[in-house]
Amino acid sequence: MDSQKITVAAIRAMKSRGEKIAALTAYDFPLTKLLDESGIPLIHVGDSLGMVVLGYPDTTHVTMAEMEHHVRAAARAKPKALLGADLPFKSYETPEQAVENSKRLAAAGAEFVKAEGGHEILDPVRAIISAGIPFCGHLGMLPQHAVEEGGYHVKGKMDPEHQALLEDAQALATAGAFAIVLELVTPPVAQELTQALPIPTIGIGSGPGCDGQILVTSDLIGMFPWFTPRFVKPRVNCAAEIKAAVAAWKNSLV
Repeated sequence: MDSQKITVAAIRAMKSRGEKIAALTAYDFPLTKLLDESGIPLIHVGDSLGMVVLGYPDTTHVTMAEMEHHVRAAARAKPKALLGADLPFKSYETPEQAVENSKRLAAAGAEFVKAEGGHEILDPVRAIISAGIPFCGHLGMLPQHAVEEGGYHVKGKMDPEHQALLEDAQALATAGAFAIVLELVTPPVAQELTQALPIPTIGIGSGPGCDGQILVTSDLIGMFPWFTPRFVKPRVNCAAEIKAAVAAWKNSLV
Protein backbone atom coordinates (compact mmCIF):
# COMPACT_ATOMS: atom_id res chain seq x y z
CA MET A 1 0.00 0.00 0.00
CA ASP A 2 2.97 2.33 0.56
CA SER A 3 3.90 2.59 -3.12
CA GLN A 4 0.58 2.02 -4.87
CA LYS A 5 -2.71 3.78 -5.36
CA ILE A 6 -5.05 2.86 -2.51
CA THR A 7 -8.22 1.12 -3.64
CA VAL A 8 -11.50 0.02 -2.10
CA ALA A 9 -10.06 -3.50 -1.87
CA ALA A 10 -7.04 -2.14 0.01
CA ILE A 11 -9.28 -0.40 2.54
CA ARG A 12 -11.29 -3.60 3.05
CA ALA A 13 -8.08 -5.58 3.51
CA MET A 14 -7.04 -3.29 6.36
CA LYS A 15 -9.88 -4.71 8.45
CA SER A 16 -8.73 -8.28 7.93
CA ARG A 17 -5.19 -7.31 8.97
CA GLY A 18 -6.44 -5.45 12.03
CA GLU A 19 -4.90 -2.23 10.72
CA LYS A 20 -6.71 0.91 11.81
CA ILE A 21 -8.12 3.04 8.98
CA ALA A 22 -7.35 6.75 9.33
CA ALA A 23 -9.73 8.95 7.33
CA LEU A 24 -10.05 12.72 7.12
CA THR A 25 -12.07 15.27 5.16
CA ALA A 26 -10.70 17.64 2.52
CA TYR A 27 -12.42 20.15 0.30
CA ASP A 28 -9.67 21.61 -1.87
CA PHE A 29 -6.36 20.93 -3.63
CA PRO A 30 -3.83 21.97 -0.95
CA LEU A 31 -5.47 20.20 1.98
CA THR A 32 -5.95 17.01 -0.05
CA LYS A 33 -2.29 17.11 -1.04
CA LEU A 34 -1.15 17.71 2.55
CA LEU A 35 -3.28 14.86 3.91
CA ASP A 36 -2.06 12.55 1.17
CA GLU A 37 1.57 13.42 1.89
CA SER A 38 0.83 12.67 5.56
CA GLY A 39 -0.11 9.09 4.66
CA ILE A 40 -3.88 9.26 5.20
CA PRO A 41 -5.30 6.31 3.19
CA LEU A 42 -8.87 7.58 2.85
CA ILE A 43 -9.76 11.20 2.10
CA HIS A 44 -13.39 12.25 1.96
CA VAL A 45 -14.98 15.33 0.41
CA GLY A 46 -17.78 15.55 2.93
CA ASP A 47 -20.90 17.66 2.76
CA SER A 48 -19.58 19.05 6.05
CA LEU A 49 -18.02 21.59 3.69
CA GLY A 50 -21.38 23.32 3.94
CA MET A 51 -20.58 24.48 7.47
CA VAL A 52 -16.78 24.64 7.61
CA VAL A 53 -16.18 26.14 4.15
CA LEU A 54 -19.40 27.69 2.84
CA GLY A 55 -20.89 29.02 6.08
CA TYR A 56 -24.22 27.20 5.90
CA PRO A 57 -25.98 26.32 9.17
CA ASP A 58 -26.12 22.60 8.29
CA THR A 59 -25.47 20.12 5.49
CA THR A 60 -28.94 20.30 3.96
CA HIS A 61 -28.05 23.45 1.98
CA VAL A 62 -25.18 21.85 0.04
CA THR A 63 -25.92 21.34 -3.66
CA MET A 64 -24.67 18.82 -6.21
CA ALA A 65 -22.91 21.63 -8.08
CA GLU A 66 -21.04 22.60 -4.91
CA MET A 67 -20.04 19.01 -4.24
CA GLU A 68 -18.78 18.60 -7.81
CA HIS A 69 -16.77 21.83 -7.52
CA HIS A 70 -14.98 20.69 -4.36
CA VAL A 71 -14.46 17.12 -5.56
CA ARG A 72 -12.76 18.45 -8.69
CA ALA A 73 -10.49 20.63 -6.57
CA ALA A 74 -9.52 17.72 -4.31
CA ALA A 75 -9.04 15.33 -7.24
CA ARG A 76 -6.55 17.71 -8.88
CA ALA A 77 -4.14 16.74 -6.10
CA LYS A 78 -4.10 13.23 -7.62
CA PRO A 79 -3.92 11.59 -4.19
CA LYS A 80 -2.60 8.10 -3.65
CA ALA A 81 -5.36 7.92 -1.02
CA LEU A 82 -8.81 6.64 -1.88
CA LEU A 83 -10.90 9.76 -2.55
CA GLY A 84 -14.62 9.72 -1.79
CA ALA A 85 -17.52 12.17 -1.73
CA ASP A 86 -20.91 12.61 -0.10
CA LEU A 87 -24.10 12.53 -2.08
CA PRO A 88 -25.76 15.72 -0.79
CA PHE A 89 -29.22 16.08 0.72
CA LYS A 90 -32.07 14.82 -1.47
CA SER A 91 -29.74 13.75 -4.28
CA TYR A 92 -30.44 10.01 -3.97
CA GLU A 93 -34.18 9.73 -3.41
CA THR A 94 -34.70 7.31 -6.31
CA PRO A 95 -32.37 4.73 -7.89
CA GLU A 96 -32.24 6.74 -11.11
CA GLN A 97 -31.40 9.99 -9.33
CA ALA A 98 -28.82 8.25 -7.16
CA VAL A 99 -27.02 6.77 -10.15
CA GLU A 100 -27.09 10.02 -12.12
CA ASN A 101 -25.64 12.03 -9.23
CA SER A 102 -23.10 9.35 -8.31
CA LYS A 103 -21.87 9.39 -11.90
CA ARG A 104 -21.51 13.18 -11.68
CA LEU A 105 -19.35 12.87 -8.57
CA ALA A 106 -17.33 10.06 -10.15
CA ALA A 107 -16.76 12.18 -13.25
CA ALA A 108 -15.50 14.95 -10.96
CA GLY A 109 -12.97 12.55 -9.45
CA ALA A 110 -14.68 10.68 -6.60
CA GLU A 111 -13.65 7.03 -6.35
CA PHE A 112 -16.59 6.16 -4.13
CA VAL A 113 -19.75 7.86 -2.90
CA LYS A 114 -21.36 7.89 0.52
CA ALA A 115 -25.00 8.36 1.48
CA GLU A 116 -26.92 8.34 4.74
CA GLY A 117 -29.41 5.67 5.77
CA GLY A 118 -30.14 1.97 5.87
CA HIS A 119 -33.11 -0.02 4.59
CA GLU A 120 -34.83 3.11 3.28
CA ILE A 121 -32.08 3.71 0.71
CA LEU A 122 -31.28 0.12 -0.29
CA ASP A 123 -32.73 0.45 -3.80
CA PRO A 124 -30.59 3.53 -4.58
CA VAL A 125 -27.57 1.80 -3.00
CA ARG A 126 -27.99 -1.31 -5.15
CA ALA A 127 -28.40 0.84 -8.24
CA ILE A 128 -25.21 2.80 -7.48
CA ILE A 129 -23.20 -0.39 -6.96
CA SER A 130 -24.72 -1.98 -10.08
CA ALA A 131 -23.52 1.08 -12.01
CA GLY A 132 -19.97 0.19 -10.98
CA ILE A 133 -19.50 2.93 -8.38
CA PRO A 134 -18.22 1.83 -4.95
CA PHE A 135 -20.50 2.78 -2.07
CA CYS A 136 -19.85 3.61 1.59
CA GLY A 137 -22.74 3.60 4.05
CA HIS A 138 -23.43 6.05 6.88
CA LEU A 139 -25.45 5.04 9.95
CA GLY A 140 -26.13 6.43 13.42
CA MET A 141 -26.55 10.17 13.64
CA LEU A 142 -27.33 11.35 10.13
CA PRO A 143 -26.35 15.01 9.62
CA GLN A 144 -28.74 15.44 6.70
CA HIS A 145 -31.58 14.59 9.13
CA ALA A 146 -30.32 16.57 12.12
CA VAL A 147 -32.68 19.48 11.46
CA GLU A 148 -35.79 17.30 11.48
CA GLU A 149 -34.50 15.40 14.54
CA GLY A 150 -33.83 18.61 16.45
CA GLY A 151 -30.08 18.29 16.71
CA TYR A 152 -27.26 15.77 17.01
CA HIS A 153 -28.05 12.78 19.23
CA VAL A 154 -26.14 9.61 20.13
CA LYS A 155 -27.79 6.57 18.58
CA GLY A 156 -28.17 2.99 19.77
CA LYS A 157 -28.82 3.53 23.46
CA MET A 158 -32.34 2.14 23.30
CA ASP A 159 -33.03 -1.41 22.13
CA PRO A 160 -35.15 -0.47 19.08
CA GLU A 161 -32.35 1.82 17.80
CA HIS A 162 -29.77 -0.84 18.60
CA GLN A 163 -31.67 -3.47 16.62
CA ALA A 164 -32.32 -1.09 13.71
CA LEU A 165 -28.61 -0.28 13.47
CA LEU A 166 -27.72 -3.98 13.35
CA GLU A 167 -30.29 -4.67 10.66
CA ASP A 168 -29.39 -1.61 8.58
CA ALA A 169 -25.67 -2.37 8.76
CA GLN A 170 -26.14 -5.97 7.70
CA ALA A 171 -28.43 -4.87 4.86
CA LEU A 172 -25.88 -2.36 3.56
CA ALA A 173 -23.10 -4.95 3.73
CA THR A 174 -25.25 -7.49 1.89
CA ALA A 175 -26.12 -4.90 -0.76
CA GLY A 176 -22.40 -4.45 -1.46
CA ALA A 177 -21.23 -1.44 0.58
CA PHE A 178 -17.46 -1.66 1.08
CA ALA A 179 -17.49 0.21 4.42
CA ILE A 180 -19.85 1.98 6.81
CA VAL A 181 -19.33 5.23 8.71
CA LEU A 182 -20.82 5.07 12.21
CA GLU A 183 -21.49 8.55 13.55
CA LEU A 184 -22.36 9.15 17.21
CA VAL A 185 -23.24 5.50 17.78
CA THR A 186 -22.92 4.49 21.41
CA PRO A 187 -19.53 2.74 21.69
CA PRO A 188 -20.72 -0.74 22.79
CA VAL A 189 -23.06 -0.92 19.78
CA ALA A 190 -20.39 0.42 17.44
CA GLN A 191 -18.02 -2.28 18.65
CA GLU A 192 -20.71 -4.94 18.25
CA LEU A 193 -21.33 -3.82 14.67
CA THR A 194 -17.61 -3.83 13.95
CA GLN A 195 -17.27 -7.40 15.16
CA ALA A 196 -20.39 -8.58 13.30
CA LEU A 197 -19.73 -7.01 9.90
CA PRO A 198 -17.45 -8.38 7.17
CA ILE A 199 -16.70 -4.81 6.02
CA PRO A 200 -14.86 -2.00 7.82
CA THR A 201 -16.60 0.39 10.19
CA ILE A 202 -15.24 3.91 10.36
CA GLY A 203 -16.28 5.74 13.48
CA ILE A 204 -16.80 9.39 14.27
CA GLY A 205 -17.68 10.02 17.89
CA SER A 206 -18.48 6.30 18.27
CA GLY A 207 -15.62 5.12 20.45
CA PRO A 208 -12.38 3.26 19.74
CA GLY A 209 -13.94 -0.08 18.83
CA CYS A 210 -14.42 0.67 15.13
CA ASP A 211 -12.05 -0.47 12.39
CA GLY A 212 -11.09 3.14 11.72
CA GLN A 213 -11.83 6.75 12.54
CA ILE A 214 -12.79 9.76 10.45
CA LEU A 215 -12.77 13.39 11.52
CA VAL A 216 -13.54 16.70 9.90
CA THR A 217 -9.99 17.96 9.41
CA SER A 218 -10.99 21.49 10.44
CA ASP A 219 -11.90 20.06 13.87
CA LEU A 220 -8.65 18.12 14.19
CA ILE A 221 -6.42 21.12 13.44
CA GLY A 222 -8.42 23.85 15.20
CA MET A 223 -9.32 25.59 11.96
CA PHE A 224 -12.98 26.18 12.85
CA PRO A 225 -12.75 27.63 16.38
CA TRP A 226 -16.39 28.68 16.58
CA PHE A 227 -17.51 25.08 17.17
CA THR A 228 -15.62 21.92 18.07
CA PRO A 229 -17.47 18.61 18.68
CA ARG A 230 -17.10 17.24 22.19
CA PHE A 231 -15.46 14.04 20.95
CA VAL A 232 -12.63 15.88 19.14
CA LYS A 233 -9.36 16.93 20.75
CA PRO A 234 -7.68 19.41 18.35
CA ARG A 235 -4.00 18.54 17.87
CA VAL A 236 -3.03 22.09 16.90
CA ASN A 237 -4.73 25.51 17.03
CA CYS A 238 -4.37 26.72 13.46
CA ALA A 239 -6.91 29.50 13.94
CA ALA A 240 -4.83 31.08 16.71
CA GLU A 241 -1.63 30.62 14.68
CA ILE A 242 -3.19 32.37 11.68
CA LYS A 243 -4.41 35.27 13.79
CA ALA A 244 -1.00 35.63 15.39
CA ALA A 245 0.79 35.55 12.03
CA VAL A 246 -1.56 38.11 10.52
CA ALA A 247 -1.24 40.42 13.53
CA ALA A 248 2.55 40.19 13.43
CA TRP A 249 2.63 40.98 9.72
CA LYS A 250 0.20 43.88 10.16
CA ASN A 251 2.28 45.32 12.99
CA SER A 252 5.45 45.01 10.92
CA LEU A 253 4.00 47.45 8.38
CA VAL A 254 4.12 50.33 10.83
